Amino acid sequence: MNLEFLTVSLLVIASPGTGAAVTIAAGLSRGTRGAWVAAFGCTLGIVPHMLAAITGLAALLHASALAFEGIKAAGVAYLLYLAWMTWREQGVLAVTADDAARSDGAAIRHAVLVNLLNPKLSIFFLAFLPQFVGPHATDPTLTLLQLSAVFMAMTFAVFVLYGSFAARMRAQVLGNPTVMAWLRRSFALTFVGLGAKLALTPR
Repeated sequence: MNLEFLTVSLLVIASPGTGAAVTIAAGLSRGTRGAWVAAFGCTLGIVPHMLAAITGLAALLHASALAFEGIKAAGVAYLLYLAWMTWREQGVLAVTADDAARSDGAAIRHAVLVNLLNPKLSIFFLAFLPQFVGPHATDPTLTLLQLSAVFMAMTFAVFVLYGSFAARMRAQVLGNPTVMAWLRRSFALTFVGLGAKLALTPR
């Protein structure tokens, strides 16, 4: 396996983003099991991005400046929306008593939707992943599938770690409104930063 691919993948996965926020919120609300369920849902949310890369959407975006800028603008708007909602305590880090009663299916659907709309994943799969398929690859599709499977496995493992740590800290965090406010505001500012970074991403 390409060491450069593993390094880039780990940096993308471990960097603050919507999937990590959902998993942390699940760990705080529903404990370790809830965090694992959320991590699984976020991992499933990667599949559409993978299919887009494999079916050639990446080539279309490289060829069409308008299509690329359109997706980028939508991603920036989505990140700013998440920042606003998180700041107002209604976003992906909103932790309420109702979350504890949420079914696994509902939690997975929520996590899938959040990662489905994650512009960080779109950029990675459409702009970066194809670069790791060598020009002499005998079966590019199989190579993309293998790389995507590794990326998904790494995503699940990292998010489980995030969520499990949050679950261990839930008593201290939920009992401290100051810490909860700090967490929400930190993630809101992170989303703003990600939006700015995405807006400056060249085609």
